[in-house]
Amino acid sequence: MSNTLDKVKAIEEYIINFRRNLHENPELSGQEIRTQEKIMKELDILGIPYQKVGNTSLIAILKGGKDGKTVALRGDIDALPIKEETDVEFKSKTDGVMHACGHDAHASMLLGAAKILSEMKDEISGEVRFFFQEGEETFSGAKKIIEAGGMDGVTACLAMHGMPELETGYVNIEAGYRMAGCDTIYVKFEGVSGHGSVPHKAKDTIHPACIFVTDLQGIVTKNINAQDPIVLSVGKFIGGTKANVVSKYTEIDISMRYFNPEVRKIAHESINRHAKAIADAYELKVDVRIEESALSLYNDSELADLAEKSAIKVLGEGKNKTLPKYMGSEDMPYYFQHAKGVYAFMGYRNEEKEAIYFPHHEKFKIDEDYMKYGTALHVQFALDYLNQ
Repeated sequence: MSNTLDKVKAIEEYIINFRRNLHENPELSGQEIRTQEKIMKELDILGIPYQKVGNTSLIAILKGGKDGKTVALRGDIDALPIKEETDVEFKSKTDGVMHACGHDAHASMLLGAAKILSEMKDEISGEVRFFFQEGEETFSGAKKIIEAGGMDGVTACLAMHGMPELETGYVNIEAGYRMAGCDTIYVKFEGVSGHGSVPHKAKDTIHPACIFVTDLQGIVTKNINAQDPIVLSVGKFIGGTKANVVSKYTEIDISMRYFNPEVRKIAHESINRHAKAIADAYELKVDVRIEESALSLYNDSELADLAEKSAIKVLGEGKNKTLPKYMGSEDMPYYFQHAKGVYAFMGYRNEEKEAIYFPHHEKFKIDEDYMKYGTALHVQFALDYLNQ
């Protein structure tokens, strides 16, 4: 095992205290002003130059003693609109806002990595960029960093997320699809209103819209390869104004999750085709609008192999556990469009500490012992990639 973990253990209290301060003072996506200020203050102390981008994001740059490649490490910083129901001493002081996804830990681990790497920059060949990213929960922050030139010249990137399926000290790093892409699809049928006693003199939209909703699962089973997972969920259905008035408009909001971009394309085409066919059958107009939320996350095989080797140096052999793909989404894949990347899941489960809840739960807790491993993995991966 490397001495990276020993270096992190020496500053573990620093990482934990910073995380607790962030946890006490959570800020929603795009509003992380105080969080940004706290990180800038620490970067100033470390002597790491940075650039403010987007609303509240930071790009910090550490140049090594020799020329070489450029690796980017990302930590998200935003909290959620959730009222905290834990009993920790550093409970949120902002009513209705909580770090219920562990981004306070992610940001603190990245800061810890910056501290360690800044103390050994003469040994580094190349450049390390630290992305302290706003708005992951709204899938907006990554785009802001990319638009500001954050990925220019970057050849590899790494991010991680704490997860309760793994005990503290374990990790999941696998090549291939790891998280789903997400689209929201808005479908609006338009007909002709009229009296409920003479529906034949109007053009109702509720009945055809109901047919469309039940037809959606036919797209999943008949148009999509069964080997490629996809989820279509209708979360909102609004139509009509009164019992005896034929509904002129009916609106449907659909959430779609997928992995394979080709499946996404087929689903989009099929939804448009089926909506139009049903509208034509009932002499209606229909509008289909597709809003991209996040892309599917795909780990590069070479980087996944390198990250696994880095994890062995930090955690020891046998600590990389297999996990199923997640249907949840992330905005990290936008970075992967510009450079190959890898995303790791770090275990924070500890039943004795009640660190058992999945992210976005009001009783969400982490085992803070896991942060030293995440910090060390950031450091080890950056060193292994730049110095290989």
